[in-house]
Amino acid sequence: MKRETAPAMSLDTTTAPEEQAAAEAETTSANGTEAAETAPEPEQPKRGRQKGPTARKTRTIELTLTVTGTADGDWQADLKKGSTWVARGLIVSAAAVSRAAKELHTDLSTPIDEVIDAAREQQKAKGAQLEAELEEAKQALAELNS
Repeated sequence: MKRETAPAMSLDTTTAPEEQAAAEAETTSANGTEAAETAPEPEQPKRGRQKGPTARKTRTIELTLTVTGTADGDWQADLKKGSTWVARGLIVSAAAVSRAAKELHTDLSTPIDEVIDAAREQQKAKGAQLEAELEEAKQALAELNS
């Protein structure tokens, strides 16, 4: 069975809103009655399918990237898509974490860089301590050999 559709309705939009307001002002009578008494009835909604853009539901994909670091400067990354693990325990460098955070957003890079700087200072202190211990061991060895 073939369904017939009604022809599309068209609206006359040749008069601007300002011109319509002026025409309504002219229809005001001398005794001060408002043009609202003779205002046209509100438009009836069009029948059929709307033309133009329609709201579409955007499909989103949830990816969760977790980057963890230790005070020693060891970093790992885990990636999860929805509830499925894509990668777990990948070793990444602190420099790569810092670069990635800077690329994403400064609000992310600032706290990450603070953590990396603190780890760097801790490693420098540890290196200085180990150098001092090495120097003591060399002196003790030199005394034993003499």
